[in-house]
Amino acid sequence: MKSASMVRPGSFEPEKHFYSRVLNAQIHPIVRHFLALGRERIVNRYCHLHPGTDRDCLQRVLKYECKQLRWAGADLINVAPEKGLKKMVVIETNSCPSGQKSMPLRNEDHEQGGYASLVEKVFAPYIKGKKKFSGNLAVIYDKNQMEASGYAAAMADYFEQPVFLTTFYDNEHDPSVRFREGYMEIRDAEGNWNQIQAAIRYVTQKPWNRIPIRTKTKILNPVVGCLAGGRNKLVAAKAYEFLNAELSGTGLQIQMPTTVYDVSKGSIPMIIRSMGGFGVVKIPYSNAGQGVFTIVNEAELEAFMDAEYSYDQFIVQSLIGNYSWSSRGPDGQLFHVGTVPNKRNELYVADLRMMVGSGPEGFSPISIYGRRALAPLAEEIQGSDNSWSMLGTNLSIKREDGGWDSDTSRLILMDTKDFNSVGIGVDDLIDGYIQTVLSVMAIDQMAVQLINSKGKLKSKLFRSLNSDARLESEFIIDENYD
Repeated sequence: MKSASMVRPGSFEPEKHFYSRVLNAQIHPIVRHFLALGRERIVNRYCHLHPGTDRDCLQRVLKYECKQLRWAGADLINVAPEKGLKKMVVIETNSCPSGQKSMPLRNEDHEQGGYASLVEKVFAPYIKGKKKFSGNLAVIYDKNQMEASGYAAAMADYFEQPVFLTTFYDNEHDPSVRFREGYMEIRDAEGNWNQIQAAIRYVTQKPWNRIPIRTKTKILNPVVGCLAGGRNKLVAAKAYEFLNAELSGTGLQIQMPTTVYDVSKGSIPMIIRSMGGFGVVKIPYSNAGQGVFTIVNEAELEAFMDAEYSYDQFIVQSLIGNYSWSSRGPDGQLFHVGTVPNKRNELYVADLRMMVGSGPEGFSPISIYGRRALAPLAEEIQGSDNSWSMLGTNLSIKREDGGWDSDTSRLILMDTKDFNSVGIGVDDLIDGYIQTVLSVMAIDQMAVQLINSKGKLKSKLFRSLNSDARLESEFIIDENYD
């Protein structure tokens, strides 16, 4: 019989919740400066560099309080166009993102770092909980035990009460989490089921197949945030387009690769060829680097087409590679800026993950880290090259037993050692922050539209956005809610 553990106040130990590299790392002065800027200076700087921006609109965007997706992170890449200035492009946005264990402390006196920031600025206002909260609290997770337990310890300290901590895996036999009459319940060591009033969810793999869309337990984030784009790249692309249309004329927009959605498998070769033979195919509902296929030659296209997949819908995006081998889209060609060349004169693709939270005061940055690809970026592509090794940056490695490892050798910290290799400055961080905020706002607005006044999913609307019967068959609808 599986049961949850109890995390008690005073149990936070940095060694358990940060990578060993991070414990002695010193945050880079540029990153520290960015985090200390505040909203007004960010707005002033951005508008100075982008004079066509509607200042009032940008203020409203940064003050926006999310209703469904209060905690998220965007994966960004620094790109250069054929003509014009380099910019940050959103590759995807994640609900319940990683990042805390990779972030050097802003202030060494605050050993909990971003864990405490998220609990205080986002989670507590969401559940309207002060130091004394009436009801049981929990953290549930299916990967990243290091961060999940860190949140539990930070919650225990903030609310001055024990917090349940337990796994909740896909297809898990006799899990210690269940839902009854709208509430999450967690089994303790004595075998008793405890009703949970509020929880942080770090469940990333198909969370909708075991967590109801509508719950009485307040969960950060609700599953609808995943369906609206936080774990659904297809609907995310549409959410970005909707917000861009709304922001037309303000000088603000979500910058993203050219995206074709609602794609059946059979039409993918035609779309790839229309992009010059280069493209990225994504299974919309996968994450952690799974279900993403970079295609730069016929061999990679054939390998993709020969495989079988669990879902019927795909998205295809323009591929951002080196200048000589990138997709050409309606907006021209983009290529990776990449890292500063190392001593072997090798340049690597790198991304930036920026985690943000949204509370009553609007958005705030929580943590930042980077990741680089396994192999250096080639100037010319060869027919035998493995493009994923040059373009894929995700650190997660799925084991055969279903668990997860992380390739930390490719982790880029925002410290005095690693940050200089990324080749970005404070203006790039500001650009990345605003892109992150816009992408999260777009998905939150989509999530709000997908829920009716009773908190139920608008199934017809969702189906019109994402017609995939296999996906919809996985949804958990708690019929005993009322």
